[in-house]
Amino acid sequence: MAEHETAVDVAVVGGGPAGLSAALTLAEGGLRVAVVDEAGELGGQYFKRRAEPIAAALGDFRPEGTVLVRRVRDAGVRCLTHTLVWGASDGAGTLFTSDVRTGAPGRVTARRVVVATGAIERAGAFPGWSLPGVVTPGFAMHLATMDRTPVGRRVVLAGTGSFLLPVARALIEVGVRVVELLEYNHPYRPRPAALGALRHPARLREAAGYLLALAGHGVRVRQGWRVLAAHGTPGGDRVRAVDIGPVGGRVARRVEVDALCVGFGFRPSTELPRLLGCLTRTDPASGEELPVVDRAGATSVPGVHVVGEAAGVAGVHAALIRGKLAAYRVLGDLGGAPVPARRLTAAGRRARALDRFAALSERLYPVPPELATSLADETPVCRCEGVTAGEVRRAAERGWNDPQSAKGATRAGMGPCQGRECGHLVAALAGRAGGARAFTARMPLRPIPVATAAALDDTGRLDAGPTAEEDA
Repeated sequence: MAEHETAVDVAVVGGGPAGLSAALTLAEGGLRVAVVDEAGELGGQYFKRRAEPIAAALGDFRPEGTVLVRRVRDAGVRCLTHTLVWGASDGAGTLFTSDVRTGAPGRVTARRVVVATGAIERAGAFPGWSLPGVVTPGFAMHLATMDRTPVGRRVVLAGTGSFLLPVARALIEVGVRVVELLEYNHPYRPRPAALGALRHPARLREAAGYLLALAGHGVRVRQGWRVLAAHGTPGGDRVRAVDIGPVGGRVARRVEVDALCVGFGFRPSTELPRLLGCLTRTDPASGEELPVVDRAGATSVPGVHVVGEAAGVAGVHAALIRGKLAAYRVLGDLGGAPVPARRLTAAGRRARALDRFAALSERLYPVPPELATSLADETPVCRCEGVTAGEVRRAAERGWNDPQSAKGATRAGMGPCQGRECGHLVAALAGRAGGARAFTARMPLRPIPVATAAALDDTGRLDAGPTAEEDA
């Protein structure tokens, strides 16, 4: 199978808000740009578009995303969709890819790489979380907004984060009865930590609008409450009830449901920056390993920028401006069209304001430190491989007390998701104080098709051979 090669000035990995913002700015500045994304459509999770029949009936969802994608294509950006980036060589000069439909191998060579790989939802383990019908809020939101399909008729929505509010409203709009909305923290209680919201009136109005809309449907937020366990039908084919109670307390109620949505915010997708050797730091608020970046997303590896949620979760507005700031720096480095000083100043000011709001959100919605450590031994933490909390703890007691060695001892993180869902749980259960907080990033970053593996040589790199440049 012939390998396909694309050579550009800048490769942008990830076609969400940050990646699209960077790509558009770079292309308009005169550089050759490619956006690489494994999805079939650009836009990422935030600007995901409805299927054509639903869009024709209900209209476009977030039409500003459709406009942004069109502008990127019109600017001449090479859009390599259905394309997974699974490895790299030559520092960051060559990215190895695979067509997710056919397995055809490829590579993208670039003078600069902008990593905009976004974030994933942070799952929380508890007894029964692997039952059918237990999903993340983002999945329920996707069904409600993209397909106008309710995830269930009676739903408990729980976890932490401002994202729970728009999810609850979206569920109500498709006929779901949200029987309980549980917020682990106390973000809506008047207190000194919440006063910082007054500096962000637009975001404050947005939250107030959600709360008022929910109250109008009889839904109120129980602050300081959590899901303790989920119970299935006799055959185990569906969740049927949820035990809930105050944080730190015992079960207070059992609620009948046919779906349960639980999520604790988002985790940056940092596998590619870590594979490239970018220096990281442990975020004190979330415990995640984040790439160390400057204001323009530049990392410790020359020529590599990390932008958007991959550099730290801060929301779509911050992602868009971070993409622009990285593009401005790259344009200056590679001799693209000069950026007016006033535009740089305005973008920097906007980014600082959004970073302050992100810091406020971290204070209002902290990640529960006991998310994994309080789990009973029989609770599964790695659903792909069926590994329990007790198995990870016992491995740590035998000396396998860091995420990577616990992975080898128990197979936790070796399934199809490659630890993206369970990595933070395994790290919390097995990690030493001050030790590694994530699985080691290795090639391939994700499972690759046999056709791609067959193209590798004995060193694990792609064979040299006939190439053909392909534009999507």
